[in-house]
Amino acid sequence: MKGEFIVEKGYVYEEETHLTVLKTSLFFAGDGFTVYDFKGELVFRVDSYGPDTRDKGELVLMDPSGRCLLTVRRKRPSLHQRWEGFLGERTEGQKPIFSVRRSSIIGRSSMTVEMYGNSAGDEYQIEGSFAQRCCTILNGEKESVAEIKRKVDSSTNVVLGKDVFSLILKPGFDAAFAMGLVLVLDQINGEDYSEDDQALDFNPTNQDSSLSS
Repeated sequence: MKGEFIVEKGYVYEEETHLTVLKTSLFFAGDGFTVYDFKGELVFRVDSYGPDTRDKGELVLMDPSGRCLLTVRRKRPSLHQRWEGFLGERTEGQKPIFSVRRSSIIGRSSMTVEMYGNSAGDEYQIEGSFAQRCCTILNGEKESVAEIKRKVDSSTNVVLGKDVFSLILKPGFDAAFAMGLVLVLDQINGEDYSEDDQALDFNPTNQDSSLSS
């Protein structure tokens, strides 16, 4: 696998890594995320404290201490629901480092990730259904660099609700970049969550034994 785009070198792992992503509902479903490693330690967070504190079309990915790693912002107007990613906390006039858009405006389709700056010309494709928590991120060589899958509680062998899912990273693919793409996918899908889909008694250290094979 060729060298991949990097947001933060500290989040590039030498081995395949399984992270657990938890959607948090402070006021409304989709308000935030917390991401844990296999030890149950916090890796990333996305906070929101109500509908008026931030532009709804902008989200900031932070490390556990609250340092801004990446900002994703919806580009308006845009027929393809295009979102753009910026290093750190976005400032006025800052140029994006990537953009995500639907590959087609007709029906459901894959997503295209276009890279800018030092990685200009590179593309990633996101195939599958994020709504079903089943999709794959492919690089320009059509190699899988990350996957999103439903999470199985290894202690009970029960598939958890869609508010908890696994982000599986291949060696060398930046987790911060992958999580930025997850934020965009969640916003583009904008799905409604029923009470039946809420995860109960979540424990981030219960790993998906079925995904490790």
